Amino acid sequence: MNKTNFLIDTGVFIAFLLALEPEVTGLEIHEWLSVALAGTLIVHLLLHWDWAVGVLKTFFRKLIHISRLKFVVDAVLLVAMITVMVSGLMISRSVLPVLGLTVAENPDWRMLHSLSADAVLWLTALHFALNWKWVLSMIKRYMVAPIASLQWRTAKPQVQPIPVEIEYNRKS
Repeated sequence: MNKTNFLIDTGVFIAFLLALEPEVTGLEIHEWLSVALAGTLIVHLLLHWDWAVGVLKTFFRKLIHISRLKFVVDAVLLVAMITVMVSGLMISRSVLPVLGLTVAENPDWRMLHSLSADAVLWLTALHFALNWKWVLSMIKRYMVAPIASLQWRTAKPQVQPIPVEIEYNRKS
């Protein structure tokens, strides 16, 4: 489960970074990548559903614990993500026409999209920071350890004994 979770999270993070800059990918790729990102975020949410429900059940029982902060950040991040996705669809120039839909232009949607995208960026950074220990442990387990084990397998020198003649002259 951890490996699947890590792979999905890594994919979401890379897609997020690419979607963040439509000038780099172009508007059409930005929009379609964002649609794909929405799908993977749904999978991410389903993978963490038990955690969210568990934290919500104990939310008001303990006064202070890190899970409460993570839950609040994640909930606000979810709202911001939904806002950026919906507003993105409302200003879409590629996705909606393919679906045969048109929406009247409204500058408020563009402003909402920009503001919510900024919020998503900051909240994602906070989400990342709050889960930093898990991220590091997954990187060590699934990236560093396999690479290190390959290096040790191929780098082991084969020690061959070297014959040495020793002359020993003993004076009596």
